[in-house]
Amino acid sequence: MSDLYDDLLAPLPPERSRLERFLLVALGVVLAYTLLAYLVLPLFWTHYEHQKGLENLPMVTRTGQGIPGDPINVGLVGDQHDVVCAMHEAGWYPADPITLKSSIEIVGSVLLDRPYKDAPVSNLYYLGRREDLAFEKPIGASADRRNHVRYWKVLDQGAEKRPVWLGAATEDRGVGVSKYTVAVTHHISPDLDAERAVLTADLENAGMVDAKYQVTGIGPTLTGRNGGGDLYYTDGEIWVLRLVEACRKRDGPAVTIPSPAATEIKDQIWHAVAEAMGK
Repeated sequence: MSDLYDDLLAPLPPERSRLERFLLVALGVVLAYTLLAYLVLPLFWTHYEHQKGLENLPMVTRTGQGIPGDPINVGLVGDQHDVVCAMHEAGWYPADPITLKSSIEIVGSVLLDRPYKDAPVSNLYYLGRREDLAFEKPIGASADRRNHVRYWKVLDQGAEKRPVWLGAATEDRGVGVSKYTVAVTHHISPDLDAERAVLTADLENAGMVDAKYQVTGIGPTLTGRNGGGDLYYTDGEIWVLRLVEACRKRDGPAVTIPSPAATEIKDQIWHAVAEAMGK
């Protein structure tokens, strides 16, 4: 018994001691990273100073089955007439409602490679309701590839005393099967920031934007999955565009209202990381 007691009190072999120290250090690094990445830094990055009414809203849509869908990445300020006019001037078409006729037409467009510039989009849900408006811009002849965006009116009066809309803009890159439900669906391109840039550039180039600014969306995301199981990545910001009123085109570029310094630093870090990872 005394021999066993002596063995328990004996110092650890050097190799085991080093291993335990390494494991403790590794555990400390993981805990520090988790606190920094998921608790501390997001507090500095979260900002709604330009549109405080968005602060407590969710930033991801849902499918009809309740599966998290496409994240919110764009916003518009203006009434419905302003939105519809701006999208028209930017070269985006309102999507047809889903009916038997439109479903047959989109199948024919994909199979026969023929145009259908206002093909329907599947419904997504935000704040318990499906999209209020949906628009698209074709890529090529067939409806299997297209730029598209869904909008929901979320505030009757925002900071500018005008309605505020949030939207999810994605690029459809082909028709396939959902990884979650095995239903036929469009698969999206993973770079959500690139699609957001296409939409905002189209609206700005059409003279439909007075000013633009960022608010926090889903946050930096490298390996997100939408309702069809498609991978996506994003810097997690929403670009809010203050539309011109009564479709009066603006002369010159839109005014960019700056974000807080911490957010701008985060964006620079994000772009460096994304570029290093080949995103």
